This record gives sequence, structure tokens and C-alpha cells, in this order.
Amino acid sequence: MAGIGVVIVIGGILVSMGAAMFMYTQYQTNFIETYAGETVTVGPVEYVITFEGTHEGDKETQPENTFVMIGIAAKYIGDEERTLLSGGQFYIVDEKEQKHEAVYGEFSSKDLLLEWLEPNKPVEKTTQFDIPFDEEKMYKIIIRPQKEQSTVDTALICITNC
Repeated sequence: MAGIGVVIVIGGILVSMGAAMFMYTQYQTNFIETYAGETVTVGPVEYVITFEGTHEGDKETQPENTFVMIGIAAKYIGDEERTLLSGGQFYIVDEKEQKHEAVYGEFSSKDLLLEWLEPNKPVEKTTQFDIPFDEEKMYKIIIRPQKEQSTVDTALICITNC
């Protein structure tokens, strides 16, 4: 009788370990690595990220270092009504693996703050990052999905010196 109890306990442990491994793989971040200018799909949105250069801001907004500007072409390919695109989804990573958030400003009419994406209607926006930029170093852009997009995909896009 005690042998059956041991088998049941061991079986319960194995089933719970299997369930834990399944849940871990379902929610593990899926990193998609690509290069600037290539299409990458993060959840229900297709992106094309381009390096647009550097600038020193304008009269109202001056960088602490240098503004690095990227171009963002985004198209919602999901089947819901619409989804949100935000500048907070984008980070730049330097060679030291330090992440920097996007800086909001009105440098052009294409600057990204918040934008609703309608199905199959592409938009083109820009955003910038205030970082100590060095032309010789490699920089990558990270795209994280909005919570409502419910995906584990995260894009890592090399924009310079790849």
C-alpha cells in the first residue's frame, strides 16, 4: 500500500514539473534579431527600422549628448480594430549593453508619441535617443510590444556597425 502512495507522489511531482516547463516555454521571451531596413514582425505589427542620423535638437530641446534618430515604418497586421504604437516601446542599446529610452520632442511632424495603428494602414514616424554617440560603435534598437498585443516577441535590430 505504501508503494502505491510513493508512486502517486512521484507521479504528481513529474506532472507538476512537466506543467512548469510547459508554462516556462510559453512565456519565455522570443528575441528576433535583424538589421536596419529589414522587416521584422513583433506580435501583430510589422516594423522597418532605419538609422536616420544624428542631430543637435532645436531651440526648445537640446540633448545632453547627441540625438540619434531612427525612422519607424509600422503596419498593423492583426485582426482587432486597432493597436497602439508608442515611443516607449523603443530603446537603444550601446556596446556596453546600456539601454536608453526614447526622447519625446517636436523635431518634425513625424515625431512619435502615441499613434493608433489601423489594420493594414502603414505609418511612418521618427523618434530619437539622447546618448553619447560614437560613429565607430555598434548600436541596436529594441522593440517591445504593447501589453495589449500579448506576444512574447521582442525585436533586436542592429542599426550601425553591424
